[in-house]
Amino acid sequence: MNRPPVAITGIGAISALGTGTAAQLEALRAGRSGIGRLTHLQLPFPELWFGEVKATDSDLAARAGVDPDRSRTVLLGLVAAQEALRDAGIGADTVVDLLSASTVGGMDRSEAFATGWMTGGVDGIDRAPAHAVGDHALQLARHLGLRGLVTTLSTACSSSANALMLGAWLIRSGRAEVVLAGGTDALCRFTTEGFRALSAMDGTPCRPFSADRGGMNLGEGAAYLVLERADRAAARGRTPLAYLAGAANTNDAHHQTATSPDGEGPYQAMRAALEDAGRAPEAVDLVNAHGTGTDNNDGTEQVAMERLFATVPPFVSTKSATGHTLAAAGALEAVFSVLAIRHGVVPANLRFAAPIEGSRSAPNTVPREARVATVLSTSFGFGGNDSALVLTATP
Repeated sequence: MNRPPVAITGIGAISALGTGTAAQLEALRAGRSGIGRLTHLQLPFPELWFGEVKATDSDLAARAGVDPDRSRTVLLGLVAAQEALRDAGIGADTVVDLLSASTVGGMDRSEAFATGWMTGGVDGIDRAPAHAVGDHALQLARHLGLRGLVTTLSTACSSSANALMLGAWLIRSGRAEVVLAGGTDALCRFTTEGFRALSAMDGTPCRPFSADRGGMNLGEGAAYLVLERADRAAARGRTPLAYLAGAANTNDAHHQTATSPDGEGPYQAMRAALEDAGRAPEAVDLVNAHGTGTDNNDGTEQVAMERLFATVPPFVSTKSATGHTLAAAGALEAVFSVLAIRHGVVPANLRFAAPIEGSRSAPNTVPREARVATVLSTSFGFGGNDSALVLTATP
């Protein structure tokens, strides 16, 4: 049975590469990295490298037009979501469902008061209800004036990819007319300490898919995409930026934090997403890989790609430029995929030195121009929650 194509009619993003999608595109074309030492956030990790958004909370609040006394997660989300709605030409008269992903929520604000709370203090306790992960979506909806469904997805690193997948299902099933889907996460001490405890943090700028990789660099950011039926977009005179043609989610149930060594979960997610999109592996022009820079992820992901593709197409981890933005990563990389399709750019996998031993493929290391009609974008989370999206130039 034919199903209605899901059009992407607006995109918005903020990351260590800059504010707005134009800044993301410029950086990707130039092969520029946003990873560096912290300059705006007061976190006790002078030895680590991060993909920090180069703005204070006050800067972000001024851009979003709100009071700065709220979590950085909300502020980043507002900047990206506002851009996406403007880009799509969505006005206040349209009912928009919001599917927003996060892992951090308002944890950065909790940390500001935690020491006092642990010693019996009550300063800031009235704000604690707004620190829960789900509250960020309610705040976004309120400030954006959205009147549809509001929900939060939190499935670790696959969160915003799953938000997009759910959004496409709502559109196709007729349960929603317009969906704003994406995710937002801010850097904070809790997540940094957690990944450091897992020995997953690289002490230098990360090198995904490289034999000498040493772990990840955490990043922060937000990205949102506007989804609607293609015929609805046409009726209001909008030309889609791209299409969300297929998606899939699997779980290999191997380990709380590691992917199965044979890459079964990633392989099944990618295979099923292409099948859902009605595309053969040979149709893929670019793989926007999860590519965290950790030993487990990159090795197992490359095994899965080499199993799926007879000849692996150009693939890249843009986390080498942004750091790992956690729940925002799937949506941010979906935005990068749309930019690749719209502008014919294949980004670079930065700081790659040598192929992983035993592999028969290597990432693209220099940004270049090329026709990109189909992108497979992957997001693999803790607990084996593996998601893949297929974004295309045509339905």
